[in-house]
Amino acid sequence: MASDSPESLMTLCTDFCLRNLEGTLCYLLDNETLRLHPDIFLPSEICDKLVNEYVELVKTDSIFEPHESFFTLFSDPRSTRLARIHLREQIVQDQDLEAIRKQDLVELYLTNCEKLTAKSLQTLVSFSHTLISLSLFGCCNIFYEEENPGGCEDDCLVNPTRQVLVKDFTFEGFSRLRFLNLGRLIEGVNVETLLRPLASLAALDLSGIQLNDVGFLTQWKDSLVSLVLYNMDLSEEHIQVIAQLHKLRSLLSVICRHLDISRDHLSSYYKFKLTRRVLNLFVENLLNLTSLDISGHTMLENCTIPSMEEKMGQTSIEPAKSSIAPFRGLKRPLQFLGLFETSLCRLTHIPAYKVSGDKNEEQVLNAIEAYTEHRPEITSRAINLLFDIARIERCSQLLRALQLVITALKCHKDDKNIQVTGSAALFYLTNSEYRMEQSVKLRRQVIQVVLNGMESYQEVTVQRNCCLTLCNFSIPEELEFQYRRVNELLLNILNQSRQDESIQRIAVHLCNALVCQVDNDHKEAVGKMGFVMTMLKLIQKKLADKTCDQVMEFSWSALWNITDETPDNCEMFLNYSGMKLFLECLKEFPEKQELHRNMLGLLGNVAEVKELRPQLMTSQFISVFSNLLESKADGIEVSYNACGVLSHIMFDGPEAWGICEPHREEVVKRMWAAIQSWDINSRRNINYRSFEPILRLLPQGISPVSQHWATWALYNLVSVYPDKYCPLLIKEGGIPLLKDMIKMASARQETKEMAWKVIEHCSNFKEENMDTSR
Repeated sequence: MASDSPESLMTLCTDFCLRNLEGTLCYLLDNETLRLHPDIFLPSEICDKLVNEYVELVKTDSIFEPHESFFTLFSDPRSTRLARIHLREQIVQDQDLEAIRKQDLVELYLTNCEKLTAKSLQTLVSFSHTLISLSLFGCCNIFYEEENPGGCEDDCLVNPTRQVLVKDFTFEGFSRLRFLNLGRLIEGVNVETLLRPLASLAALDLSGIQLNDVGFLTQWKDSLVSLVLYNMDLSEEHIQVIAQLHKLRSLLSVICRHLDISRDHLSSYYKFKLTRRVLNLFVENLLNLTSLDISGHTMLENCTIPSMEEKMGQTSIEPAKSSIAPFRGLKRPLQFLGLFETSLCRLTHIPAYKVSGDKNEEQVLNAIEAYTEHRPEITSRAINLLFDIARIERCSQLLRALQLVITALKCHKDDKNIQVTGSAALFYLTNSEYRMEQSVKLRRQVIQVVLNGMESYQEVTVQRNCCLTLCNFSIPEELEFQYRRVNELLLNILNQSRQDESIQRIAVHLCNALVCQVDNDHKEAVGKMGFVMTMLKLIQKKLADKTCDQVMEFSWSALWNITDETPDNCEMFLNYSGMKLFLECLKEFPEKQELHRNMLGLLGNVAEVKELRPQLMTSQFISVFSNLLESKADGIEVSYNACGVLSHIMFDGPEAWGICEPHREEVVKRMWAAIQSWDINSRRNINYRSFEPILRLLPQGISPVSQHWATWALYNLVSVYPDKYCPLLIKEGGIPLLKDMIKMASARQETKEMAWKVIEHCSNFKEENMDTSR
């Protein structure tokens, strides 16, 4: 299960070594094959951890690069020892098991390893003398081998190899094997013949296998302590055999006595109905049963105590008070009782410490915990119930709920139903109401599985759920550890030819938030991914549709943010016909104030780059900027940003003014008039991380109006937001620059007076915040 405790030193070291094998444990032979350094010996505690964590990283971390020769590192038991390993899914192939065949494995769990063929059955024989636990769950091809029906080279061209079922393999020689999982074994394999050589089985899982005759199970009546027959269509004969499994009632058994006859009630039609008599049979014969799962069964009403006879009062787990009549014969409460998707889970008195069901949060969480590993179809429905609980009422076991959903999403990365229900549940489990209860580690685990879901599924519901869940996090701070990956995924969504409007809107919002308040290296990296081009394409499409919505506004805002002090991105904007789109948007949406503010903010960033300003020096652009000086849209923001663009252009001097119309003096006059019309106490829709672009306009005499705009901007910001901007101005050396400017003969008197006020504000701020404690 996902953990909220700090990572152990062992885990951290294992992770580091796996990500840096060549720099730690290994070297490359012939530049391609990994080899363990000759002076290294690793005990099983370390080797098991390395293998199991490697499988987990390959499965859940898209950045992690798998190594084709990884398993060969453990081929020699003189330098490495393996004992207990769990291998999953497509990660493992026949040659990987073959590579470790000399190891004395005690536990080998193979789960849904569909690439394994009958070649691996022979490898299993290599472990037969030491193996105690073996799982072949979902390894649907392991009993198939390739056969060439023609038997000659010419025939191979006509008759390709075919898959043939191996029928002669048995567990002969596996004398120590006690725990065996054959869940979802393919049809055609004779289970009885396969298992007959095993003398002392203690636990057997035959999930999803249809057997008409299970009489052979009685050969282990004195040893079997756990039997799983999930999704087996039961009959009266099955029940009679189960009742004969004496070990399930032995007082000497120290292992949990477990019987699972549950089923997925949606998978197919079952004739068998669970009755009072059947449950009585279990209680009477399996005297020390501690765990029973009857989930999914159709229950006949004669199993329950009539409500009038049911003792009311405080809920009890005492068998004597049981609302399920047959369980009144239990000597003690069960440790676990599976009642998921049965009518019994809603009864008042259930004699079990832990119950899976759909009655309340506790039962639902127990169901997710019990079924996640091997029953995704059940887990998905249980998570859907958790989603309803988190959406409608407060989740009381938040950390457990989050950890269980994370585990399910990681375990079943490629299961669409779990990805849909899990991502939906995460949205509600990570909202602001629960924020204080979640550690940084846990929230990072959520982000990882959300990004896994976005990578694996282009399906609309999963994408929407994942994007919405990311909105619950502080952006960009909490996403910075996966910064490149999340941006790539969002851009991939936005570049799809057919887009869902709601996902598009959320994805653009996230993109905008991700490039706001991050350093320039991040912005440059995202720009190189195609961020600027993607936003301009979105704008172009909206313009073609004559639609100015949130996507349009967020796209311009995102461009404003990503071009801030990032010349390369500013250049991309111009190279990709950004100015053409700017003019077209102004013309098409003349009344959209928020849009104008975002566009002018972006052009302010472009104008700060000296090498790009000549591209703005056209009669058309300068006329547009000049006209926007008189705009009252969004307070002063549009007028302010237009004046900022022109201030940087004016800073290049009269010789850079390469147009006849409008005249430079005329534009300067309009700039003075605009600045004098602004309210110095205006609250701003702007966020400066640095004053450097403004401060560079102070020590010059070529454009007094640019100097005045810069001084006005500083005065406004330190007046209205002193706590934020006084320290920034002091830190960046603005005070000496203002003092020098005051001495300049070319500076206007009103600019000098405003500069003194800025200095005074900062001086007062320093005095008020001076530490006088001793």
